[in-house]
Amino acid sequence: MLHLTVVVTYLLILVGVGVYKSRKIKTQSDFAVAGRSLTPWILVGTMLATWIGTGSILGNAGKTYETGMAALILPIGGTLGILILTRVAGKVRKFEKITVPEILGERYGPSARLLSLVALVMAYMVIVSYQYNAGGAVLQTVLVDADGHSLVSIETGTIIAAVFIILYTLLAGLLSVAYTDVGNGIIMTISLIIAFPILLTKAGGMNGMEAAFAEMGKPEHMQFFGVYSGLDIINFCLPPFLLVLGDANMYQRFSASKDAKGATTATSVLVLAVLLIELLIIACSWISASLIPDAESGRYVLIYASHTLLPAFLGAIMMTTIVGIIISTADSFLLVPANSLVRDVYLNYINPHASEKKIVFLSRATVLVLGIIAYAVSLIFARSTTVFEKALYAYTIYGAAITPSLFAAFFWKGATKAGAVASIVSGTAVTLIWKEATFIRRVIPENIYGNLDEVLPAITVSLILLVGVSLLTKEKE
Repeated sequence: MLHLTVVVTYLLILVGVGVYKSRKIKTQSDFAVAGRSLTPWILVGTMLATWIGTGSILGNAGKTYETGMAALILPIGGTLGILILTRVAGKVRKFEKITVPEILGERYGPSARLLSLVALVMAYMVIVSYQYNAGGAVLQTVLVDADGHSLVSIETGTIIAAVFIILYTLLAGLLSVAYTDVGNGIIMTISLIIAFPILLTKAGGMNGMEAAFAEMGKPEHMQFFGVYSGLDIINFCLPPFLLVLGDANMYQRFSASKDAKGATTATSVLVLAVLLIELLIIACSWISASLIPDAESGRYVLIYASHTLLPAFLGAIMMTTIVGIIISTADSFLLVPANSLVRDVYLNYINPHASEKKIVFLSRATVLVLGIIAYAVSLIFARSTTVFEKALYAYTIYGAAITPSLFAAFFWKGATKAGAVASIVSGTAVTLIWKEATFIRRVIPENIYGNLDEVLPAITVSLILLVGVSLLTKEKE
């Protein structure tokens, strides 16, 4: 009951903040980039809560339950990507654009703008869909009767989570999300730091964990080396690396900064914050895995640990943190494509002189439509794959299609319109057909094809075509 009370209280606070901030929404700039008013510390909080999303708190945690200590390598991709972003943040803020397709359109023309928008919407709908699934899992866990039986199915919980996320996002856009993200980031950091020694003590230290894993028949869970192959590391670390380099959420927040210096400062601090939180999530999941023999519970290891393994109040705070992360991530990944569709399609092609009031209304209406689409996607993905696998797939669609051309827009003057279009199309296409096209299986040896995910082929083809087509069409353009 305590878990439910704390979570509901937190949700009511979120709604209150959303209602209060909604009164300040007058322009699309307010809705999309918080009026470009965010200070460096607010930026750190909102970027941290956005990046440490369900892919980390449930995806990486679930992978840790499957593989043990070796999962500590998983944060390397995202952390390195953010480190590189410190060189980009100031440039993006000076560019004075709101959406990534807008940046690509400015550099490469309308075809690149529209194609990148298609890739962005596809990837982000998958990401939002598994936030709904995760929200459903939380509600199924906390809504229980006196005998411990869940009062709602995960399907019903998913619907409730989807409705709340959509309505909350409609209220005030980034203006409300950014400030509640700061609270999420602080609560998340404190609760994980406190939970780590408590869980370790409960597990009996390293010796107790070793004995527990041996009894489960999982002695390899105490090994760091030799669990993942080289291809595994590429499959697991390259997608988040590519995503964060081009993530429209990050670029939107750079644009929301008061100035370019603030954006750069915030991103520099973010590197350390992300590394700390990601490692704590994996460490807590690893320890909890030694206390959870049931694989179905291990699917949502941190949710189970919060509800069952931690002291009641701390567990309730941890559960609230998980809820906050789910909502924050879903909001962000709904806002970005909604803003992009309004700016890059409606304002660019249909009604360039629309009033600010109409733009805000259309932005909210687009959030509603996309939220419903994401729910339909969540039904498709409901239990067919893990959160970790869904996350890597979505990251790859976006990272292979958009990131190469986006980085070239800032750092390579030789990139051409034709090269960017070829890169975006090929990155998307290879990701979608890699596991589906039978002719690929006939060409590539089974021992390689069976262990190689979409990310390496997709980014390789995308980069080759970006460079090759650009060099061939440079003089013509």
